[in-house]
Amino acid sequence: MRVVTISATYGTAGSHIGPAVAERLGVPFVDRAIPSAVAEELGCTLEEALAHDDRAEHGLGRLLSGAMRLPTVTFGGVDMYVPGAMPIAQEEFVRRTERLLVDTARDRGGVFLGRAGALVLADHPGALHVRLDAPLKRRVRQTATLGELSEREARKIVEDNDRARTAYVRHFYRADPGDSSLYHLVIDSTSIPVATCVDLIATAAEALD
Repeated sequence: MRVVTISATYGTAGSHIGPAVAERLGVPFVDRAIPSAVAEELGCTLEEALAHDDRAEHGLGRLLSGAMRLPTVTFGGVDMYVPGAMPIAQEEFVRRTERLLVDTARDRGGVFLGRAGALVLADHPGALHVRLDAPLKRRVRQTATLGELSEREARKIVEDNDRARTAYVRHFYRADPGDSSLYHLVIDSTSIPVATCVDLIATAAEALD
């Protein structure tokens, strides 16, 4: 069963490329089901689970971007204060998420978007680890075009989400998601067409058999 992890900065079409690769390889695309499954396991609401999820635009990103800086509190290497008590422990959410990724990869295979998949599944036999990235300017332009937003609005969305996703990996795994040594492939999906990115990733995954 093939396993592919995709780490994608905001504006690199990860949510389009991931499902297309999964369909091509005949395995599940594992993204939106994760917080729902973890919420069910923990007995909390989906909203509470999303507050801890690196892929939720209204979760971790909102908390980080709205935080007030304090010199005594560190989150992911950035000093800040996150208002309000968390209804569930962050570490417990991450632990359950890791277990779900590992179990799904073992039992069914899949394409996993985000959630530090390259680190969580680093030792999974035959797993392909991919990073989608591009210069900020091109990612902002693509986000503005697809979302019919001003460049100023798009830049804020991109930067907020980048900051949240980087903080998630740094805080829980003490790693930099931009470190190319974590991946087999690093692709600029703002320059290379989406269909070609899908072909590249699927071909590389098949070559690891």
